[in-house]
Amino acid sequence: MQSKLKGRVKSGLGNANIWVKKAYKVFEEKYDMKLFLGTLNIELDRQIVLNDDEKILPSEYGGDFNVLVKECKILGHRGYILRTEKNNKKNGDHPLNIIEIVTDINMRETYNLKDGDEVVIDLV
Repeated sequence: MQSKLKGRVKSGLGNANIWVKKAYKVFEEKYDMKLFLGTLNIELDRQIVLNDDEKILPSEYGGDFNVLVKECKILGHRGYILRTEKNNKKNGDHPLNIIEIVTDINMRETYNLKDGDEVVIDLV
């Protein structure tokens, strides 16, 4: 996987806060981050498949699928790309060119991001 991804901010399905609430405690313990209860969706200029080096198990967050985790920086801010294994295998709600990023802040408000704004994501 390349170390930089390019894409555009995109509205999501509107249900990320439910899943982020479930993963909140795991992120606080495993990654020392208190998550903002939402995600920033990015439509990439190409498809990517995440590796499964880092993952959150269903037993850790009360879900149904493993969640793959990849640390990144967006606009210089630390975050994490999250994707269920289901989505990673093309069986989920998002195609492989859509990623969801969690951080400890509301990225849209902090950086005045709107749908269509271009961003670069640095993979860590």
